[in-house]
Amino acid sequence: MRITVMTADEQILSLDVDPHETVENLKALLEVETMVPLQQQQLLFNGREMNNSEKLSGLGVKDDDLVMMVSGVASSGSASRNDLSLNPDGSAVNPAAFQQQIRQDSNLIGQLFQTDPELAQAVVGNDLNKLQEILRARHQRRSELRQQEEEELALLQADPFDVEAQKKIEAAIRQKGIDENWAAALEYNPEGFARVVMLYVDMEVNGVPLKAFVDSGAQSTIISKSCAERCGLLRLMDQRYKGIAHGVGQSEILGRIHVAPIKIGEIFYPCSFLVLDSPNMEFLFGLDMLRKHQCIIDLKNNVLRVGGGEVSVPFLQEKDIPSRFLDEERHAKQASSSGASVKTGTTKNANVPSGGQSSG
Repeated sequence: MRITVMTADEQILSLDVDPHETVENLKALLEVETMVPLQQQQLLFNGREMNNSEKLSGLGVKDDDLVMMVSGVASSGSASRNDLSLNPDGSAVNPAAFQQQIRQDSNLIGQLFQTDPELAQAVVGNDLNKLQEILRARHQRRSELRQQEEEELALLQADPFDVEAQKKIEAAIRQKGIDENWAAALEYNPEGFARVVMLYVDMEVNGVPLKAFVDSGAQSTIISKSCAERCGLLRLMDQRYKGIAHGVGQSEILGRIHVAPIKIGEIFYPCSFLVLDSPNMEFLFGLDMLRKHQCIIDLKNNVLRVGGGEVSVPFLQEKDIPSRFLDEERHAKQASSSGASVKTGTTKNANVPSGGQSSG
């Protein structure tokens, strides 16, 4: 059954409890929720104090009933009772004693697994630091919710003709809409919060294996100076095409390699490259070569089809992509940003790669 507990500071809690639960166990659950030590709690139902040994059903507590909690005076006891109390930040004074006390109550452990599985796992586990962190986090969350409720209450009671109050109400309504949209996205579109890994495939450039960044948003195929040198292509660089690529940032174009063999799957294709002085970006397979070789980015089957489908190579999984490549995506976008243009010695205002691949 579900009962409502109102605390002395007017905090309202809704709890799922067993009708045959004892009052002492209810107090232990409230200690976790309110940080008020069990020994300092006094519970009232219909104006009558509830004794620890009594069961809720025996007191006539039913579904949707209201129980009042007031702060009583802690009885003089041993130091072990103090060990079960909580610090101002919500952590346990003696986490080992606190953990042991909850472990001894199988009913309370069962309730925790239903209402707060993370806390229950920490209680039955052996990591006291984890338990303390969770207790602090729960306390912080309750404090934030309490502060939010107080702010909302203050807005409801504010002067309706106060311009500043109206601005705050408007902001609160807008934020509520954002929060609802976020909650709906978590439920219906959880993959939207996952990291999107860019598209990479294995290729060989002039016989050298590379992991190529496939970027349909880049107008030209790009190779870095260091990569071109490693592939033995730097000697073919035509410096008449040097210039500056302007975009989000800018990179120096050292020249152009007009044709070199790339191997995709088991077939060789001719390819041309712009050579950039961009050590953070190795090789980018752009729209010019994607068009030339009739490539299809097949996201359903997670493959790149080349030559109208004569070759299919799988896109690499995140575990197969070197971590430094994942950082290079940002630099690739800067080197090939949307609306960028290039001025070279032979061609003015030639378009270069536009913005990095945004969503595959």
